[in-house]
Amino acid sequence: MTLGFSLTDDPWLLLPSTTGEPAQERPLRTALLDAHEFGDLAVEIPTQKPAVLRQVLLPVIVAALGRPADEREWMAWHAQGRWSPEQRRRLDAYLDAHREAFDLFDPVQPFGQIAGLSTAKGETKNASLIVATAATGNNVPLFASRTEGDPFALTPAQAAHWLVHTQCWDTAAIKTGAVGDPQAKAGKTTGNPTGPLGQMGVTLLAGRTLFETLLLNIPVGAPPTSNDRPQWERRDAADPRSAGTPQWQTRTPEGLLELWTWQSRRIRLFAEQTDQGPRVTRVLVAAGDRMPHTPETEPHTMWRLEPTGARAQAKDKRGTSPRRPLRLQPGKAAWRGLDALLAPERQARDAGEKTSGFATSKLLDQAGALMFELGENYPLRVELSGIAYGNQSAVIDDVMFDDLPLPLAALDTGSDLRAALLEVAEQAEQLATAVNHLSADLRRALGSEPIPWDKGQRPGELVLHALDPLVRRLLAGMRGLQDLERIEAGQLAWEQLAWRRGWEIADRLLQAVPVAAYAGRSTPQGEGKPDRIHRVPLAEASFLRRRAEILHRADAARRSPRGDGQ
Repeated sequence: MTLGFSLTDDPWLLLPSTTGEPAQERPLRTALLDAHEFGDLAVEIPTQKPAVLRQVLLPVIVAALGRPADEREWMAWHAQGRWSPEQRRRLDAYLDAHREAFDLFDPVQPFGQIAGLSTAKGETKNASLIVATAATGNNVPLFASRTEGDPFALTPAQAAHWLVHTQCWDTAAIKTGAVGDPQAKAGKTTGNPTGPLGQMGVTLLAGRTLFETLLLNIPVGAPPTSNDRPQWERRDAADPRSAGTPQWQTRTPEGLLELWTWQSRRIRLFAEQTDQGPRVTRVLVAAGDRMPHTPETEPHTMWRLEPTGARAQAKDKRGTSPRRPLRLQPGKAAWRGLDALLAPERQARDAGEKTSGFATSKLLDQAGALMFELGENYPLRVELSGIAYGNQSAVIDDVMFDDLPLPLAALDTGSDLRAALLEVAEQAEQLATAVNHLSADLRRALGSEPIPWDKGQRPGELVLHALDPLVRRLLAGMRGLQDLERIEAGQLAWEQLAWRRGWEIADRLLQAVPVAAYAGRSTPQGEGKPDRIHRVPLAEASFLRRRAEILHRADAARRSPRGDGQ
């Protein structure tokens, strides 16, 4: 029996209706043509969303329609609120023309795979190999309820999601050597990097509907060149950049379409017919194309600008890019990186002789340029996702995701709102540091050493955790504000809440200190210098003084005749 599953016309994308109806699986054609009728794409884990957008939705749009030439044309598309009749016709015609290329089980050209891909011994592996959350090989979750040996079956919709996820986020190291791969040795291919998205923190923009989200993630610019084609249009074995053979190359992508649909692995799904319908039970994952570095045309990442010193210049002469994708840090909220998010490309925070600088993503920079057209109240959301790998990037340690409301005015480098938000983020970090210093002083008063910065959990992390909902509430509340007086009022309200939250954590530390610590300890400071005295009252006074300096508006309000006395 011949199996078939058309991504174009069979339902596989889980989308809620904008009218509030429950989410249902929709085919690609419906999702694209009626994108204005749907909300946010629902996925099993957050890292699937950028994979689906980049590997399927966005490249179909750009391949069929091109992309807006400039901000004015982008706004013309956006102002419609949906695709025009002519755009719908072209999208529909493109999907019809490439219908066979979107069949997940096509015997000649299966989507995102190599037909007939095999090993010399005909081995395959459990389908769990492409599921990032499943136990497989050395990648075993601590409390996994199944093992690699357990049967694993994926529906066609699930298999499609994990297929594109693997192309974007697969782990590094050894991959199975496929027949036809001239660089395979002893049945293996070594030196494989992670998937291209695994080397950066992915920054997606989200709007009110799927249509708006799609547009927000398309950078303006010239139409694709003839060499820049999505992977399903590069399947001819005679094409030197073919994605349809086991052979692979190390090179840079020709353009946006090739970058988005980069085939970092050669994959084959093995499906069988069951009582429940077609199920993918076995897979083969082999080496695929490699990028020497992330190209500067990448629109979905923020950047770290390398220092400008002699050492950095030497690296640049060897061909290394002076900018690197900015990765996410596990456990660090997105608002703690506002300095990078709000560093527009046009006025990026310059790198110093020995210090790094930042540049935001091309798409955030573009959104900032469209601020007045979109309106200051536009409900823009920034979604950041990433994967933390361990053990030579051969296993997945953590999947990271954060969703942040971002006022468009904050992307204007001269706005009071931007300065206010950067100050709030800095105040939160400083308050956490002040609590860490308090903890260190209290431990010294007991004759102990402070908690090392890279070991254990320091109490400052509790402060940041307590402040997290306050910062997010502030970001949402600041949307559309331009009046300096109202911005100052918002900052004062934030500082007053942060004043209390910081003290709650500090007070726990003080309450836990035994009486013996009040006698204090002295620490030698070196020859000719007086010993330093560590006592609880001195530590508390130092913290209170530092808190007042950090949250200066709240301190001034407290000291005023109408202050609340806290």
